Amino acid sequence: MELLNNYEVQIKDLCKSYENHKVLHNFSMNFTKNKITVITGPSGCGKTTLLNIIGSIEKEYSGQVISPNNSISYIFQEDRLLPNLTVYENIAFVLKSTMSKEDMNAIINKYLNMVKLSEYKHKLPSKLSGGMKRRVAIARAFAYKSRLLLMDEPFKGLDDKLKMEIIDEFLKLHKEDRRTVILVTHDMKEAELLGDIICSMPSVE
Repeated sequence: MELLNNYEVQIKDLCKSYENHKVLHNFSMNFTKNKITVITGPSGCGKTTLLNIIGSIEKEYSGQVISPNNSISYIFQEDRLLPNLTVYENIAFVLKSTMSKEDMNAIINKYLNMVKLSEYKHKLPSKLSGGMKRRVAIARAFAYKSRLLLMDEPFKGLDDKLKMEIIDEFLKLHKEDRRTVILVTHDMKEAELLGDIICSMPSVE
């Protein structure tokens, strides 16, 4: 199975089960380069499992998956911040091997400003609310210049006003860097605002 030029990820006949529970069965899909593909569907239909397989977190499955797994950012449903590092240091942790200190500082400040957390950059995660931690995770993933960005319910827990502001900023950023995005959400309004391509995953019977 060869990766075609206009696709970032190709999946064919993907199957995944947890014990006797079948999550994905003969699932095939292509993800177009430089586009935002939004995946919706009922709970338990395999949306997060699909992201984990694409991101090489879940490695036990059958079928074919071709993806650039060495150039991926991932916004998980959980924040996954390093508790002993400040907000600034959490973002610097994924950047420090890829750019100069001056460039890194500018990038971190840019994205902390985007999620309205500049004044909290020297705080530890334990001093932040749940919504603030979510915003740090968003800033960290956006700051790392991956070719593929995986987003699993990225705006969950944010109030509507802040969510819309971050979505607006994200769409502006996407026009600039044109990375490939695969986003999972239950929110059809989010899907319609963000998606170049929207698809719904059915439950496996």
